[in-house]
Amino acid sequence: MSLMRLAYASEATFEAKPVEKGVEPHVARILMTSRKNNAKDQLVGGLYYGNDRFFQYLEGEEDAVRRTYDRILKDDRHHNIVTLIEEPLESRTFSNWSMKYVPLSRDVQKFLDDQGLESFDPSSFTSDQCEKMIELVRNSSQDQNLVNRDGPKSVGDAPQVLSSGMKVGLIVAGLVLVGALVIGGTML
Repeated sequence: MSLMRLAYASEATFEAKPVEKGVEPHVARILMTSRKNNAKDQLVGGLYYGNDRFFQYLEGEEDAVRRTYDRILKDDRHHNIVTLIEEPLESRTFSNWSMKYVPLSRDVQKFLDDQGLESFDPSSFTSDQCEKMIELVRNSSQDQNLVNRDGPKSVGDAPQVLSSGMKVGLIVAGLVLVGALVIGGTML
């Protein structure tokens, strides 16, 4: 069992659509498929999409990484694909992520500013910039609106579906209902 890591850059062939739920719709479909396939192949990694360009990092068993990359090379949603890193890996560095996605964030803008880059163009990244981008994806924080963490989840990871006002309203409605039941029960 030999592990490897691979990072690549590519340009999207699709015209970006308005972001829905924090993710461009084409990218959301790529993420859904990647997460399913990567979980099955025990691959982990991360994806960033910006400026109509992708930066993706994969790690796992060498055969699985190569099969996945071969599929990506044939995927008509990518063109101008450039391999940035392709090398053996001693141990996994991402955990519990079949495909971590980092949306546009302050972290990436800070990275671009720190590197003196005017726009996101990962195909021109130096080796050091690739490593810094991988680290950024690996360490991006939950408060940066990461989308879909895989693996075991704690209660704190659950999305907030109800606003605090809705929660208060439901509590009040529950209390009124209990009160009505109590009053109705005493009338019998």
